[in-house]
Amino acid sequence: MNAVAGRVAGGATVEFRPTGSSMVPLIRSRQQVVVAPADPSKLEVGDIVLARVAGTVYLHLVSAVDPVRKRVRISNNRGRVNGWTGHDRVFGICLAVDGVIRAGADAKTRRSA
Repeated sequence: MNAVAGRVAGGATVEFRPTGSSMVPLIRSRQQVVVAPADPSKLEVGDIVLARVAGTVYLHLVSAVDPVRKRVRISNNRGRVNGWTGHDRVFGICLAVDGVIRAGADAKTRRSA
């Protein structure tokens, strides 16, 4: 995930197949996802983002937003909170899962800022 995060942070839109079950049923293991560079100031609860929290890169949900402190709380889809992370550590937003577009996500990318 670190390599993917580096590419997205560099401005690339990336397609990849993450593994794991923490985001089921939103994302199942090995489903193809499309992630584009995010504009963190536009993120909302429920967005799926690629972010670094406490040294680990996750493709997880935004579960809370703190615009004053410019940070978001990241959680999986099973109730586990990973923690708060700054806007500078939110690399991308998930645009699609297995070809199904995530409504509103494209408007939260850096390219549409």
